[in-house]
Amino acid sequence: MDIDYLLFLQDFRNGTQDFLTPLMEFLSDFAVNYLFLLPVFIYWVVNKRNGLYILTSFYFCRAINAVVKLTACVYRPWIRDARVLPAGDSISSATGYSFPSGHTVSGGPLYGGLAVTAWSKSKILSVFCGVMVLLTGFSRNYLGVHTPQDVAVAICESVLGLIIMYKIFQYLGAHPEKENLFLLLSFLLGVGLLAYITFKPYPMDYVDGSLLVDPQKMMIDGYGDIALLMVFPIARFIERKWIRFEPMGLNAKGVIIGLVGLVPAWAIKVLLKAPLTALLGGQWGKFARSALVVLYCITLFPALIKLLQRWTAKPQAE
Repeated sequence: MDIDYLLFLQDFRNGTQDFLTPLMEFLSDFAVNYLFLLPVFIYWVVNKRNGLYILTSFYFCRAINAVVKLTACVYRPWIRDARVLPAGDSISSATGYSFPSGHTVSGGPLYGGLAVTAWSKSKILSVFCGVMVLLTGFSRNYLGVHTPQDVAVAICESVLGLIIMYKIFQYLGAHPEKENLFLLLSFLLGVGLLAYITFKPYPMDYVDGSLLVDPQKMMIDGYGDIALLMVFPIARFIERKWIRFEPMGLNAKGVIIGLVGLVPAWAIKVLLKAPLTALLGGQWGKFARSALVVLYCITLFPALIKLLQRWTAKPQAE
């Protein structure tokens, strides 16, 4: 039935001459390549705790999704049924196994975290973010790269991750002295998950003498996702112990500095892919890229914010 649903959407795409395909491709791409910048901006400029909550939920969900995906090892729809013909360049851009949807589990905690933190001030914004989670998931079905169950489970992971992190943040708010323990456990969890996906067995199915799906390639995204969970505790510990910056504030100066700071974050994530892959290989190149993004967003740019705040405060003190 899931394949029938994808074929129905495929017929709709073909019948409408791919009228909605560019929009669906944009929704998918935005969720994985640009949406993370919004909670980073919130962390730097608006509300440090809210930004951390959204980002931590995102890192946790991505890591857990990687483990589920590399445990289930479900092949993509077009491998399961040759009638499925994904839209555009989706075959080349859709990496890894199929279940659950990685794009959806990016949009889920990011849009969902925004919905949670905005609820008390703007319920309309929260509802909009909830709709965007559903649209992001639907875009993966529409493009023919994920089945409905891939998307549904990814949304469930996102909701569960947001709830778990909400409870943890509540607890740490009342017991801040326990945060270092939480960071240590997060790091150890990441190490364990990385070891698991590295050494576990994978299906080795051959068609006409050729390997159907190469597990080494399938692990690339997993290394990048688990790096988020492993490096965040280190970055947060450094920021908490030695930097302790305060957000710039939602004013002209803060907005400009925040927006300028987002450019290197995007560049690290998108533009460093080829050089890091060439230098370190697919898996460790992806790990390094994720690690650099986290370190920059959580530690390095906040350190610069702290220096700017000190520098601008000196003339006032004099």
